Amino acid sequence: MKKALMVTVLLAFVLALMPACSSITGETAGQEIDDNSITTHAKTIIANDPDVHYFKVHVTTTKGQVVLTGFVNSRIAEDRLVGKIRKIKGVRSVKSELQVQMKE
Repeated sequence: MKKALMVTVLLAFVLALMPACSSITGETAGQEIDDNSITTHAKTIIANDPDVHYFKVHVTTTKGQVVLTGFVNSRIAEDRLVGKIRKIKGVRSVKSELQVQMKE
C-alpha cells in the first residue's frame, strides 16, 4: 500500500514538472530531445566529412531549425553539409553562417 502511494506521489510530481520544462526553455521535453538528436546527427555528418572534419563547425538546433557557424574550406563543402543536414528527420530549416577558410 505504501509503495503504491509513493509511486502515485512520484508520478504526480513528475507530471507537475513537465510543463515547467516548457516554460523555462520554450520547448517541450520532446522538442528538446529531438533538437539534441538533430544536433548529434549533424555533428556526426560533419565529423565524417573528409573535407570538413578538421575545421571547427558549431551546430545549434532550436525547434528543428539548425544554425551552422564556424569554418569550412570551400562553398562546395558548405553546400554538401547543408544538403546532408537538411535530410535529417525533424529538421525544418538549415541556416549556414559558415565562413570559408583554407586549411593551414
